[in-house]
Amino acid sequence: MTPAIDVLVVGLGPAGSRAAWAAARAGLSVLAIERKPRIGEPVQCAELVPMALEQELPQLGRATVQSIEAMHTYIEDGACDVAPHFPGAMLDRRRFDAALADAARTAGADCRCGIAFQSLEQGGAVRLNDGSRIHAGVIIGADGPRSRIGRLAGRSNRELLEARQVSVPLTHRHAATDIFLSCNIPGGYGWLFPKGDVAHVGAGVAPAARAQLRKIVERLHAKLAAQGRVGTSVLERTGGAIPASGMLDPIARLGETPVLLAGDAAGLTNPVTGAGIAAAVYSGALAGEAAAAWLAGKRNALHDYRDELQCIFGAALERALSRRRALAQAQRNGEVLSRAAQRRGWIAYPEYWTA
Repeated sequence: MTPAIDVLVVGLGPAGSRAAWAAARAGLSVLAIERKPRIGEPVQCAELVPMALEQELPQLGRATVQSIEAMHTYIEDGACDVAPHFPGAMLDRRRFDAALADAARTAGADCRCGIAFQSLEQGGAVRLNDGSRIHAGVIIGADGPRSRIGRLAGRSNRELLEARQVSVPLTHRHAATDIFLSCNIPGGYGWLFPKGDVAHVGAGVAPAARAQLRKIVERLHAKLAAQGRVGTSVLERTGGAIPASGMLDPIARLGETPVLLAGDAAGLTNPVTGAGIAAAVYSGALAGEAAAAWLAGKRNALHDYRDELQCIFGAALERALSRRRALAQAQRNGEVLSRAAQRRGWIAYPEYWTA
């Protein structure tokens, strides 16, 4: 007989670990699987989160490498525009993700690495890549921007930005995130994020500019090194995809099994900034709670999950999509983006927040 569990969580990033934690804390039997051999590796993001996340996660302090106080934005080769009140934290993502998974285990979730979702069989059994089969009451897809669960359930991110970054020595302590806006970084932006004595230097671009991405990052690194801000050596290279088409419908079915999507799998990453860790944390916990409520007989629980995500993230994502689409249309029209247009398209400027 195929064993049954209440909740199967696919993916053990921040969204999956928080979903497993919330569902297990509610008394459910939870299996959470991660296809990678180690949680949090390789790191595929710039590791910045808003400081407000500390209210949700006591683990944040133990994984914080340094605090961020401000945002510095450079448009083309212009002067630095300083936004002094952008508090954040630079994380050690390996430590952060591992702490969230440990919290899920402590709550009672069975968390396993090196295990992947393989298929849904007739009759509703899930087959895993280790040959095992299980029945799950609810499946939570938290398996990233190219979510296999989302794809099988008919929910896929339509547009994915491509990001690359290098970790390099930082020559002087820095407490701001530096943003570089330029027509030479099509559909995205460049960054320098300080992390103690190291800096992440990278860029994200529209899919059509993917072939240029390595050179874009190399040029930005060389420019910052020539200014004496960072060293020339590269300590690590990372990259990944960033959802940029907005929130998906986060509820679906695989056969007769209800599916909830969370984090990047639900398209909750901001399509302008690429920020997604906080959204993953919040949506993962909400997904675990919704699964528990639904299995306890609350028939509206899944729809309530969708409504809650829309309430929390909908307006911000719609604004970001609007700003992103305006810039993309201008570039498709062959326009040289003005400083005013770029200010309107970036969160550090008041124009971004106006109607």
